[in-house]
Amino acid sequence: MANTARPAGSRGHQRSLRLWVAVLACCAASSAAAQPAYPNRPIRTIVAWAPGGAADLTARVASQKLSEQLGQQLVVDNRAGASGAIGAAMAAKAAPNGYTMLIGGVTELVLNPQIVKVPYDPLGDFSAVSPLSFGYYVLVLHPSLPARSVKELVALARKRPGEIKYASGGTGTNLSLVAELFKAHAGIDIAHIPYKGGGPAALAVMAGESQLIFSGIASVLQSVNAGRMRALALTGPKRSPLMPDVPTFAESGLSGLDVGMWFGLLAPKGTPPDIVTRLHTEVAKLGASADYRSQLDKLGFEPLSSEPDQFAAFLKTELERWGQVIKTAGVKSE
Repeated sequence: MANTARPAGSRGHQRSLRLWVAVLACCAASSAAAQPAYPNRPIRTIVAWAPGGAADLTARVASQKLSEQLGQQLVVDNRAGASGAIGAAMAAKAAPNGYTMLIGGVTELVLNPQIVKVPYDPLGDFSAVSPLSFGYYVLVLHPSLPARSVKELVALARKRPGEIKYASGGTGTNLSLVAELFKAHAGIDIAHIPYKGGGPAALAVMAGESQLIFSGIASVLQSVNAGRMRALALTGPKRSPLMPDVPTFAESGLSGLDVGMWFGLLAPKGTPPDIVTRLHTEVAKLGASADYRSQLDKLGFEPLSSEPDQFAAFLKTELERWGQVIKTAGVKSE
């Protein structure tokens, strides 16, 4: 009968193997335990626009509150240029470790990629975290332009085709596209003067370099109240409490301009799901903060949040919706 007993050396080898497995498991557990909790250092939030515009202002409000909640500073890094493409591309190419984020909006994620070639894919290169805020635009003029209503402005533009200039944050931006929609619906010809962001564009109108701009309310509110600009009409379905005497475009007799702007938080593609979930959870808490809502109110915005997959689906829908608008309006790269 064959001897089925294992050699002593084999038993020793098995004991050694089990010992090594136990040691490795212990080391892995120790390594996992040694990993610092996220976040353990400041987070850079890239804003693809110059300081002073709606994107920058809302990003600073959200970053301040998220810093308080996360216990680490969120540092706003303004990277303006190419209608938002420079900052968005920088965020897309950043290490997907949760320490570089993008606070982006409709221009760099929806409009510009459909008008010019950009070095990133708005759907493929980002992990959606959550939207942050939503608001509407106001049409404002330099006081030298003798129009005190939308009807008067349209009549003036028809008398002076191509002479009146509008400013925007650049070709392919939301400010330029809303102005192009206005042109198309009003049947007028006004010239486009692009700048590096909504803030510089608003300053150009205040200085008289351009005659009008579609802007976020906060960027021009002080100037309107001081008489350095004249507000004519608001996009959106209702008046703003910040400008209660300014009618909507619908009230002014011009339809088709019920459009708004939004901003959201995104991470580079490949960011660990647990980090995305943590950031989404913190964004969802913002809406419960009376201080956050108050600060957004002063900017003409409302808090907004959704699950990451819902935000990703929203981005896809926005690309499709605005793609049709771009085609209908005939907007092209200049």
